[in-house]
Amino acid sequence: MTTAENEAATRQRRQLAEAAISHATRGEWREAADANQQIVELGADVDTYNRLGKALSELGEHAEALEAYQAALERDGTNRIAQRNVDRLGLMVEASDGAAQGKGNKAAASHFIEEMGKTGNARIINLAATRVLATLSPGDTVVLVIHGEELNAKVGRSVIGQVEPRMATRLLKLMASGNRYEAALATVHDGELRVIIREVFSHPDNFGLVSFPAAAGRVGGDVRPYMKGSAVRYDDEDEAGEESDEEPEEVEELDTTLPELSGEPDLEEELLEEP
Repeated sequence: MTTAENEAATRQRRQLAEAAISHATRGEWREAADANQQIVELGADVDTYNRLGKALSELGEHAEALEAYQAALERDGTNRIAQRNVDRLGLMVEASDGAAQGKGNKAAASHFIEEMGKTGNARIINLAATRVLATLSPGDTVVLVIHGEELNAKVGRSVIGQVEPRMATRLLKLMASGNRYEAALATVHDGELRVIIREVFSHPDNFGLVSFPAAAGRVGGDVRPYMKGSAVRYDDEDEAGEESDEEPEEVEELDTTLPELSGEPDLEEELLEEP
């Protein structure tokens, strides 16, 4: 292959890589997979196989995604992205009921836009088995289901755990009186799951009740009152300190400028007797 041909192939691979990344950013996983597959035919590297594996995994083609990650691992045995996904997808492919459980739909991007009082983040506890969690990825739609005094989180037909009690207790009361909520997976990492929950309907009976009160320490929570209260408190203390320092001097000055009159009638009595 000539130098010109090498340069043309390199330029084509770069353009395809940019297109693949752009498609993935917009959630166009089929187009992203096709672009990465074209790079493979031209001569792929580790990053290309990792991108191909991600796109195929999002499309639910887990066996093909596993092959792509294994190809990346063959080229770089220390690549953590490839290793982590080989382990994850291996569990999924081996699971006998993996296909029956299915995979949840992706939530709309607008779901992840935070709105004060309308959205909140919660941790998922009492997690399901590893083979169930292996199918999850950020963006999966989560359905909240009331189960006694617990608020279950479901993806597809699988219960993945329960919403932490701190938030579940409040939401259970509001849901029981008519509020409705939607949720999506926000974090799936090292055995920790977090969801973002959005209020989509507030029942008239819950008028004035905020689903997600501002948490302590957040901007818009208690930061401004603390600053304001501190400033007022410190200003008052300074003024009080200045007054307490000046007042004794003023009294002392008055005491020293009024001479004692020995042998003269009391001035106060004299003034009182004047017409």
